[in-house]
Amino acid sequence: MTDRGTAMHKLRRLLRDLAVTLLLWLYFTLGFVVFFLPFYLGAFFLKSSPEGAFQRLNHYFYGGFFKLLRLLMPGLTIRIDPALRQLRGTVVVSNHHSYLDPLMFQSIFAKQTTIVKSTFFKVPIFGWLIKTAGYMPASAEGPFGELMLQRMATLRDFFASGGVMFVFPEGTRRPGRPIGVLHEGAFKIARRCRVPLTVVRLRNTERIFTPGQFFFHTTDPVTIEIDLVHRVANAADLSVAELKRAALAAFS
Repeated sequence: MTDRGTAMHKLRRLLRDLAVTLLLWLYFTLGFVVFFLPFYLGAFFLKSSPEGAFQRLNHYFYGGFFKLLRLLMPGLTIRIDPALRQLRGTVVVSNHHSYLDPLMFQSIFAKQTTIVKSTFFKVPIFGWLIKTAGYMPASAEGPFGELMLQRMATLRDFFASGGVMFVFPEGTRRPGRPIGVLHEGAFKIARRCRVPLTVVRLRNTERIFTPGQFFFHTTDPVTIEIDLVHRVANAADLSVAELKRAALAAFS
């Protein structure tokens, strides 16, 4: 291929990435306001406890996002372990590569909660969404202490009703790197609530949306894989250290 041909090929790839990125952000903004916000508002004002409705709406919204992503990326394949969709009343711990990872879990589980960086609770609209959905702040400092206590007090009932808590115990995205140090929070919650601990391994989400970049990468064939790699039937049967070692072994 000539230099001019190479340049044109790169330009076409860039323009395609730009077009797909803009369409996806349009879904997140205008699509959310037009097609989903009225239902969120209805649940907020009409239901005495809107958490479950917000979680289901998040499930539908992000499910729609991945359907659109597959439509716009013919080379994208998403392989989800069928066992994941059957999970109920468990803590899921996963490795973390991309901002797409939490969206993926929200699209898989209709009744879900997670631990979110506390600063996100201060973001207009988004903070209201995650707070009303019953998500838990990562820090108990300052104004988040009472909210965390409220969430912890309701977790047993949440799990008993079939809810799934997904957590990224590394605490940050680590694309292309070995698994990092695991924070203890998710393992302590699983032990305290005496529920199963499920270890899930994600692959290749960073090839679609790379940390630190604005554009989605849409031109190369990619297979995203989400696999259930280990399960402890009752986390209370093991110590936190043993649970962490089991998770690290499953990730490797």
